[in-house]
Amino acid sequence: MKALNFPKSHRLLRPADYGSVFNDVQLKVPHKNFLILATPNNLGHARVGLVFAKKNLKLSVQRNRIKRQVRETFRHNHEFPGVDIIVLGRQGLANLDNKTVRKSLNDLWQRLAKKYYQLPPSQPATFSAAGEGTG
Repeated sequence: MKALNFPKSHRLLRPADYGSVFNDVQLKVPHKNFLILATPNNLGHARVGLVFAKKNLKLSVQRNRIKRQVRETFRHNHEFPGVDIIVLGRQGLANLDNKTVRKSLNDLWQRLAKKYYQLPPSQPATFSAAGEGTG
């Protein structure tokens, strides 16, 4: 049985990590209460970042509850070999119970995986400069 942990390597931690996803969104999965933005990475595993504004979830208790549900459902879905994901919250999340949130998120992860595997294959090492090391 695979360990169900959530190490720092599976999280978007730096503003630059978030910026790279926001600047190069290749996958978008909309929902009434969530928006998932994603872009492939070269790490070999998925990373997730969370954005829940006070405007949409007034109380910190509400924001923390939703973030816990997102992390938990992400941790149980190991279908993404290499993608950086940002989950944004929309209005109406505070009114949902945990079961509904989990169901919605599991559906979103499946839709994201389906879209990810439909992406055309990218060029290997697209971020490296062409012609380096040739003489």
